Formats: sequence, structure tokens, C-alpha cells
Amino acid sequence: MIKPSLGGSTRSIYLGLACLSLSLHLLLAFFCLSVLQTACVLPTSSPASTPTRTNSQHSQSISHSSSSSPSSAASSSRKLPTIPRSEEHHPLSANTSSDATGTRKKRIGAGKGQRVKSLSKLEELFKHPLYNLPRPQLQDDDWLLRLKTNEHGTWLSLSLTGYDKAAWTSKAETHPPWLRFHLGISRWELYDRKDPIVAQLTHYLATQRVLGAVQKTGGTQLKLLMSFPNHGQALLKPMKQSRDAETDVNLFYFSDFERHNAEIAAFHLDRLLGFNRIPPVVGRLINVTSEVREITSDKKLARTFFTSPAGNVCFYGVCEYYCSSEHPVCGRPHELEVSLAAMLPDLSLAPRRSWRSPWRRSYSRNKLAQWQKDPAYCDTVKQKPPYSEGTRLVDLIDMAVLDFLMSNMDRHHYETFEKFGNETFLLHLDNGRAFGRHSQDEPSILVPLQQCCRIRRTTLLRLRILSLPAFRLSDVMRESLLSDPLAAVAPVLSEPHLSALDRRLAAVLQVVEACEQHHDDVIYDDWEG
Repeated sequence: MIKPSLGGSTRSIYLGLACLSLSLHLLLAFFCLSVLQTACVLPTSSPASTPTRTNSQHSQSISHSSSSSPSSAASSSRKLPTIPRSEEHHPLSANTSSDATGTRKKRIGAGKGQRVKSLSKLEELFKHPLYNLPRPQLQDDDWLLRLKTNEHGTWLSLSLTGYDKAAWTSKAETHPPWLRFHLGISRWELYDRKDPIVAQLTHYLATQRVLGAVQKTGGTQLKLLMSFPNHGQALLKPMKQSRDAETDVNLFYFSDFERHNAEIAAFHLDRLLGFNRIPPVVGRLINVTSEVREITSDKKLARTFFTSPAGNVCFYGVCEYYCSSEHPVCGRPHELEVSLAAMLPDLSLAPRRSWRSPWRRSYSRNKLAQWQKDPAYCDTVKQKPPYSEGTRLVDLIDMAVLDFLMSNMDRHHYETFEKFGNETFLLHLDNGRAFGRHSQDEPSILVPLQQCCRIRRTTLLRLRILSLPAFRLSDVMRESLLSDPLAAVAPVLSEPHLSALDRRLAAVLQVVEACEQHHDDVIYDDWEG
């Protein structure tokens, strides 16, 4: 009797559970169906109200993007690729109608829903016809260096003295980047902006193993000559003060520090102006212990190393200014920011001539130079060779414009390659004292332009383009500097320095406008224009 009773009770329990489970499943099904129907119901607002809301959301998005561009640029700078790309395939992109500077942006194709990549301001600038003017046909004597074969068919340099009897094959890809840079120097420019060798050379300097470090002779402040594999060399300038530090107003221009980031920024600015007259410069973090102290063969340099009370490895070298234990260069504790400038061909291969600038400062605390006392000084300059003919005078004014934009008062000499005589460009070397002060400008740097009232047509047109919102100089400069490896640490130039570029550019154009009101021959048409 007990067994049937237990079996019936079990069946009742199973049946109850089955009914409960079925009820729950039905309830869940009805709930899901109602949710799906609600999600598929379109808004009941009128068609006219929908675009209004969409446009509002779009404008808010643009406003947010513009207001946060500095932080986004800083963020993107920390994600730079290891191998740099050429500017024609720059990894950074920005809408040219906005103020964004270097972040990647895309726009939706009207009515098609397609995502189309927009060009950045820098890319748009370098696509402009003024940056793609036809060049004159180069003859054999328009190249600084040429290669030739010997009796064994091996390609050698014109002279073996500067290259330590190194030999390469006839294929250009077997040449080290520094050699290809040297072979690309022509009568009219140091490099072709479109040539990928510039990016390859800066990557080489920023990544290759350091083989040697000795102090560079000459000059007033500490500089090192660094050696790399395959006979590569670079001129190193160390970081001595923070990027935000301004030059003391009580210091004379000839007593100012040289800045590593000024060398980097000067190279980029020179390229943006279309000059291409500064050797490629790149930033790098080096270990002052393993990449200088432990490998240097310079005993005088080695004796200046010490460890600071903070535990940082420091050195100061031997030079005229600021080479003492009171003005050391220190790592943190070993890591140091530096600039590395590509070296020009050895003087035994390509001799250079040094010219005293007619507008050289007195380098005296009490005396003024002649040009500072004589408003008609340019009339005297134009009567003397090489300024009496050719492009030398407007070349000098190009250099004055560059120096004014970056506030460089330390331009006492300039150099040219002897092979090309007077028909060639000026080398814009040694820019370490630029970008020292952003809060004020130095109008005296523009005196060559003010007194001579002459400027190259292409230079003036490019300056006018860089003053437009679509190509604003500060924006393209900021974007260009993002390609430097040090941008991953901190911006190469602070925002006040970038803003000063726009202010100074406007001042240059005002001087030209004033000249045009009083002279008819202000614009010089050279072979470019």
C-alpha cells in the first residue's frame, strides 16, 4: 500500500514542476516579444525635426574635437610608429577646414554613407602648387658629389679621404642613408622634400647603435660628434633647459644657452618655408653612461663626468661658455634628450666657404653695428659683390625671415659650397639659440628686409599661404613636429612658441606691405617663380 501512494505523489510533483516551467517559458517569450517590438518602433517626431537634431549633435562633436585638439595631439604623439613615414603618407590626418592639428579624422560622404579620409593641413600644404614648382634641369656640375667606378667595377666616392676607403655597389639601396643624403645635394637645395631619404636618414640617426662619442672642436658651447654603423656621423646638442624656459631678459644674445629642441624645430620650419637649407635633425633619448661615457675615446671629455647629489650622471666637457660643474649636462639618471643633426660631406670632399653676414651684430655690450646706425645701409651692401648680382641678396633676406620667425639673433656668418660659386643657396646652420623667447619679438632681425625692401616671390607667396587659416603656420608646424621621436616625451615646441610663429609671420607681411607702398621693385622673380 505504501508503494502506490509514493508513486502517485511523485507523479504529482513532476507534473506540477512541468506546468510551472511551461508557464515561465511562456511569460519570458511574451516579454521578449514586447521588447523587440518596442525597439523597432520609429520615433514619432516629424521629418523636419530629425535633421535639426542630427546637425546639433554633429556641431557639438566638432566643437568638442576642436577644444580637445591639444590633448588629442599629445596623446597621438605617444603612439608614433617606430619607422617614420614620408610626409606624403603621414600617419596623422586632420580636416583642413578646422583647427585640429595632427589627429586622424574622417568625414561621412554626403548621401552615400561612405567614410572618406581627409588630408591633414600639412599634407594639403605640401600638395599646393607652390610646393611643387618645376625645378630646372640639373646638369652634372649641379650635383655636389657624384659616384664613379674603378677598374673592378666597384662604385666609389669622388675621394676616399672623407669616407675611410669605404666601397659600395652601384645599387643606391646598398648605400647608407647618410651617403644617399650627400649624393642628393644639388646647387639649389640640400635635399628634395619628396625624397624618402630624409625620413630614412632621421630614422637611422634616431635608432642606430652609437659606436663613438667625442667632443666637437670649435664653437662656444658643448657639442659632441657621434659615430654610427657604416661610417655615419651626427652632431649632438644636449638638453640644458626645459622647453618652457624663456631666455633671461638680462642676457645678451651671445650669452644665451643653445637648445636641442631649437635645432629640431628650425629644421622643420625651414622645410615648411620651402627652403630645404638645413641638414636633417632628429631628437633622441640617449644613455649618457653607455652611449657616451663608456665608449668615448676623448679623455678630456671623460674627465668631466661625475654623479650629482641627486644621483644623476652628469658631464660638462670643455668649451668657452657654460662648460663647468656649475652648468652640467645631466641625465635622469642616465637618460638625456638630445638633438642629432646630419653631418655635411667632409670638407676634403666638398669645401665650404664662410661668409661674414653684412648684418652681423657687434657682439659687444656697448657698441652698435654699422647697419644699426645707418638706415640706408642696404644701398652700400647692394653695390658690393656677391650682393650686387644674382640671388645672394634675396637668399640673405630668406635667412632673415627664417631667423625672425624663430627669434634667432645669432647669425654672424653663413656658408656656401665652394663648388657652386655664388650661384647657389645659403646653408642655414647652427640654430641652437633660436626659440629662446616667445613673449616678445626682435624686430632688428628683420632689418635686411626693411632696409632693402626685396623679397623672393615664392617666399612671399608661401608666407601668405601660411597666414591663411587652412594652412596656419602654427598648425602645420605642430603637426610636422609630431613626427619627431621626442614628441612622444613632450611637445618639441610649447604652445606659446607656436603662437609666436603666427604673430611674427603677420609682422613680416606688414613689413612687405609697407615696402610695396614706397617701392616698385620689392618682389624678386627668380628661377622658381
